[in-house]
Amino acid sequence: MWAMLCLALVIATMRTTQEWSPVQGNIMTRWAADVSPTNAHPEYPRPTMVREEWMSLNGLWEYAIVEKEGSWPGAQGRILVPYPVESALSGVKKAVTPEQRLIYRRNFVVPSGWDGKRTILHFDAVDWEATVSVNGSEVGTHRGGYDRFSFDITNQLRSGDNLIEVSVWDPTDEGTQPRGKQVLEPQGIWYTAVTGIWQSVWIEPVSKSYFRNIDVQADPHTGKVKVTVDVPGMGEGDLVGSTVTYPAGQGTYRQLKEGEEIELLVSRPALWTPDDPVLYKMRLWLVRDGHVIDAVETYFAFRWIEVKEDDVGRRIYLNGEPIFQVGPLDQGWWPDGLYTAPTDDALKYDLEVLKELGFNAVRKHVKVEPERWYWWCDQMGLLVWQDMPSGDKYIGGNDPDLERSAESAAQFEEEYSRIIGQFKRHPSIVMWVPFNEGWGQYDTERIVELTKKLDPTRLVNNVSGWIDRGVGDVYDVHSYPGPSTPPADGERALVLGEFGGLGWPVAGHLWWDKRNWGYRTYTSEAELRGHYERLFFQLNFMRAKGLCAAIYTQTTDVEGEVNGLMTYDRAVLKVKPEWAKPLHEALNGPVPVLRTVLPTSEEERQFWRVATERPEGDWFARGFDDSEWAVAEGGFGALATPAPNVGFEWTTPDIWLRREFELSRVPAGLALRIWHDEDAEVYVNGVMVASFERWVDEYVIFPVAVGKRSLFKVGKNVIAVHCKQTSGGQFIDVGLVTIEERR
Repeated sequence: MWAMLCLALVIATMRTTQEWSPVQGNIMTRWAADVSPTNAHPEYPRPTMVREEWMSLNGLWEYAIVEKEGSWPGAQGRILVPYPVESALSGVKKAVTPEQRLIYRRNFVVPSGWDGKRTILHFDAVDWEATVSVNGSEVGTHRGGYDRFSFDITNQLRSGDNLIEVSVWDPTDEGTQPRGKQVLEPQGIWYTAVTGIWQSVWIEPVSKSYFRNIDVQADPHTGKVKVTVDVPGMGEGDLVGSTVTYPAGQGTYRQLKEGEEIELLVSRPALWTPDDPVLYKMRLWLVRDGHVIDAVETYFAFRWIEVKEDDVGRRIYLNGEPIFQVGPLDQGWWPDGLYTAPTDDALKYDLEVLKELGFNAVRKHVKVEPERWYWWCDQMGLLVWQDMPSGDKYIGGNDPDLERSAESAAQFEEEYSRIIGQFKRHPSIVMWVPFNEGWGQYDTERIVELTKKLDPTRLVNNVSGWIDRGVGDVYDVHSYPGPSTPPADGERALVLGEFGGLGWPVAGHLWWDKRNWGYRTYTSEAELRGHYERLFFQLNFMRAKGLCAAIYTQTTDVEGEVNGLMTYDRAVLKVKPEWAKPLHEALNGPVPVLRTVLPTSEEERQFWRVATERPEGDWFARGFDDSEWAVAEGGFGALATPAPNVGFEWTTPDIWLRREFELSRVPAGLALRIWHDEDAEVYVNGVMVASFERWVDEYVIFPVAVGKRSLFKVGKNVIAVHCKQTSGGQFIDVGLVTIEERR
C-alpha cells in the first residue's frame, strides 16, 4: 500500500512537472534549474510577523488572456505563480497589453486542522489592479503593484475544493500609476513589462481575534521597546504576553491587559550596524480565558539615523557615529523571472555579493522587493535607501512641480503610505525616496512632510537627482560617470545618489547581442578596473567637502544595460572583491589631506602659455620654444560650460598649454588635480604622465604613477597639456598636489 502511494505521488509530480517548463530564449540564471511547480518560493513570506500555520498557494494555476472587459473563457494553459506572465519562469512568456486582462484560476483545499478558524488570503504583490473571487463570490479589489493585500475569505469557503479567481488589468506605461521602469516596448533603461501576480500567494488560519498588525519601536538611548498591536475584537479580559530574546538567549517577559501598547526594557542594548547587525527576537501571545488564541514571532533592532553638524559640515550619522554610505543602485530584475527572483537563494545571493565587495548600503531603485529581501538586508547589515516606484510624467530642470490629476495623486499617496506602513519595521531601511529625477514629482514639500509624518525615524530624500526643492534631510545629485559633490546648503547632508554606470558587455551573458550600452563602455576587466578605481578614488577627497554617501550604478546588468557589477545572469562578477573591497572600505577610513604644489585657477587665476592651433614639433618637450605662444590666465573653456573661473575663452576644437614651475624638493605622493572636458593628455618634462577620456563635473585627483615620479626635478619643471573638445561643453585646468594621510 505504501509503495503504491509513493508511486502515485511520483507519477503526480511527474505529470505536474510535464505541464510546465520555462520558456527558452535570452539568458537564464543558474537558479532557474531549481524552480519547479512544487517549490516555487516555498519560504514563509512575512518574516516580520511569523505564524506557524500557513499554506502556500504558489505553483501552477490556470490562466487566460482576454479582452479588457472579458471574463473567464476557459483555460488557455498553466502558469507558474508567482512568476510574471511575461517571464520565462512563468512557462508562458506572453505580453499582456492595456487592452487585455489576465485571469488566473486554481483550486485549493483548506487543511482540516483549520476548522473553526478564520482564513486570511494574502497576495504579497500583484501588478496592477486585481479583483479576487472565491467560489464565484467577489471578495475585493486592490490597486497597486507593490504592497501586500489580504482578504478574509472564511465566509466564501466550502468543504472540499475551493476555487480562487484573480482578474488583473495593468495599464503599464500608458497609465499614471507607480510602475517603475516597466514599458510595453523595452529599450535602453526601460525594461520588459510585468503583469499580474509576481510575489507569493498564501493563506493562514487565525482566530476571530488575532494580531492583524504589530509595530515595534526600539529606543537605543534608553533600551525601551514599545509594541503597538492591532487586534480586532479585543476582549476586556484579553491579555497580551511578550518575550524579547537576545541572540544569546537572554530576555524578559511581560504581560499586559488591553495590549494596545506594551513597553519592555532591554538593559545595555546592542546596536545594529552594518558590521554587527544585531537583531532581537520577540514573541507575542494573545491570551483569552487562559488559552493562547494567537501567537506570532517578530524581530527588531536598536539603531538610529540622523543628520547633524560636525567640523566637516552636515553629515549622516548612524548610532551617533559618522558613516559614509557606499553601495549600488539595485534594480531588482532577473532575466528569467523579471520582477521575481527565481529562488530565495538567488534573492539572497545579490546581497551576499554586495557584502563581499565591501559595500554597506544599497539603493532599491523605483521598485519594492518581497519582504524577505529586506529581511536578508536586516540580517546581513545593509543600509537601504527605498525608492517609491515612479509613475506619471517627467518635469524638466526649470519646470515647476507636476500638477498630477486627483486620481493620479491619490493613487501615489495611498500606495506610498501602504508601502511605508508595511516595510518600516525593517531596521535596514534608513531613507525614503519619494521621487527620482523629476519623474512624477509633485507637491514635493508636502510629500516630504507626509513621509516624515508616516515615519519620523528615518531620513527623507526629497528627490534623487535633478530637481531639488531644498527640503528633506539630504541634497542628492546624479553625475555620470562622475563623481561629483552637491554644493553645501548648510541645512542638509550631501549625497551622490547615482554615479558610475561603467559598462562592459560580456559575450555569452547578454540579453541582446546588440543594443547594449553603459554610460561609458569598456572591453575587458582590466580596462573597467582602471576606470572604476579612478572613480572611487575621487570619493575620498569629496568627503572632505561633506559628501557622505555615493550610490554606484548598478548591481547587475539589466536587459540592454551592461553597467552592472555582475552580468544579468549573475554568472560573471565583473568587479572583483580583491581589488574593489579596499576601495569601498577606505571610504570609512581617514580622510586624505591635499596640499597644493602647483595651484589651479580655481581660487586664483594662474598664467599659462596657450595655443589654439596645432603647434609644430615636440610642443610638450622641456626645451620647446613657446615664446610665440600667447600668455593667458586659466581656466580655459567656453563661458557656457558649468565650470568655475574661466579666464580664457576657449571655443576651438583643441587647446595646448605649457607652464613652468619650480620645485625646491620632489615631494612624495604627487598627484594631478584636474578638471577636463573632454579628452586630455598631461606631460611633465616631455613625458606623458596621464591621459583622460571624456569629461568630469569637478576637479578630480589622479596620482602620478610611482614609475613616473622621477620625471619631476628639483629646480625648473615644465607641465604641458593638450585638451580636445568632442561635444557639449569644454574646459581644462590642471594643478599639482600631494596626498597625505590625516593624522
